[in-house]
Amino acid sequence: MLRIRCTQCQMSLEKPLKCAKCKSVWYCSRECQKKHWSTHKPRCHEVERSSGALKFIRMFILNPLLMNFLNIGVVIDCGLLDNPRIGFDVPFGVRVDIAIEPSDVLDFVGLYLGSKSVGEKLQGMVQVNAMAQYELTPERVDQWREARARHDAEGFAKDPVGLVDFIDATCTEHSGNGATVELHFPRVVLDIAKAREPFLRVSAVTGAETRKPMSAMSCLETINMHIRADKDNQLYLRTEMTDQDKQIIRAAGRNEDTYLARLLQEKIKREHLYADIAQLIP
Repeated sequence: MLRIRCTQCQMSLEKPLKCAKCKSVWYCSRECQKKHWSTHKPRCHEVERSSGALKFIRMFILNPLLMNFLNIGVVIDCGLLDNPRIGFDVPFGVRVDIAIEPSDVLDFVGLYLGSKSVGEKLQGMVQVNAMAQYELTPERVDQWREARARHDAEGFAKDPVGLVDFIDATCTEHSGNGATVELHFPRVVLDIAKAREPFLRVSAVTGAETRKPMSAMSCLETINMHIRADKDNQLYLRTEMTDQDKQIIRAAGRNEDTYLARLLQEKIKREHLYADIAQLIP
């Protein structure tokens, strides 16, 4: 179940009001939109995407392969195997930060290095930049309890339940909108996370096989590689990049100390594709 909450008051929304300019923050009322404007204004930019980030979040959660890798990563990162109470009588939530990155890695390098030869129109794709557990507010604990009760009634009483918030680049570390997915983690996901079988990867150039240990971050890398390999956009996770998307990458290349730039720098350091770029980071 996908729930959208008001960016200002965090109320769950049935029919959200969307910012007409950036289309990527949602409100319960015009009053909340006015209260939040001073915070949102510096990050509000005109975009062509009619549905903003919500379309990509919906497409992501509808893909069982992407969600299975995400679920396994959450199980490992949040310690569900270590503490059997988590997800049953201990509520938990996970923040997943997504961004749009060039589908051509050479365009990424150009933006990162500040090259002026990068074209104006670039095809982009969704990427997961970070995942982290966070402490739920009292309102969010109530939402988790509702999700727990709902999954119990639907026959999933033996599966842990958590909240996963998808956050896009209009947000900062401590503020912003989110689309919340209520997830239960079936036994098969827990078993895969417990087995920790390494990921097997084959080079498209040399055919050489490599094995990478399973971890929360290698699950994210596998998700990003899968999206990158979708040349024909069958996942519907590709779109034209905006100036805001490009500025995040340029800021990371300049080593700026902003939340979004730091997330991208951390992604570059941990994913094999960027091994050469990582050497350029001070």
